[in-house]
Amino acid sequence: MAARFALFDLGGVILDWSPARLYSRMFSDAAECERFLASVCTMDWHNHHDAGVSFADNAAPLIARYPQYETQIRAWSGRWMEMFDGCIDGVERLVENLAGSGREMYALSNMPAEAWPMVREAFPVLSRFRQVIVSGEVKRVKPDARIFHYTLAKMGGPSPDEVLFIDDAPKNIATADALGFRTHLFRGAAGLERALILEGLL
Repeated sequence: MAARFALFDLGGVILDWSPARLYSRMFSDAAECERFLASVCTMDWHNHHDAGVSFADNAAPLIARYPQYETQIRAWSGRWMEMFDGCIDGVERLVENLAGSGREMYALSNMPAEAWPMVREAFPVLSRFRQVIVSGEVKRVKPDARIFHYTLAKMGGPSPDEVLFIDDAPKNIATADALGFRTHLFRGAAGLERALILEGLL
């Protein structure tokens, strides 16, 4: 049976997002930049944004703990868009091809609710998706199975085995596999194109 729907992650699949892109410009010392991202503005800390905590509320206790980094901590929200560098090579073309063939495409992204309007405006390709489910709005984050169930409901209730879920994080793919989705662990546009053809979407 071929897949009927494509469900995309955004950051790391469609969009080239990396906090290091911003902070490498803010720190003159590469080692200090690396320590900052490993111990201050960590991905575990950022995960609270994805779960619905506001930038301001999440920053306050961190600034109290690391007042010497107040400027850098506030930049996570104030200079958020500087973490992006367009789309992942080759993927925008695949999205346009899917849209041109009338395929139903959705996206499921771990992303702060406050950031989503900026991201949506900056990247026109995102208008190709019938709907984008944003974790910060739902207050659930991948790989929590509940956000996958929520997404299926928003898609009209298809069976998971009708949906090809595309993500670059193995833990998210593992949950989707356990729930019965078709899955593709993204490692580049060439592999994704092969998967879309194999699944009958292209």
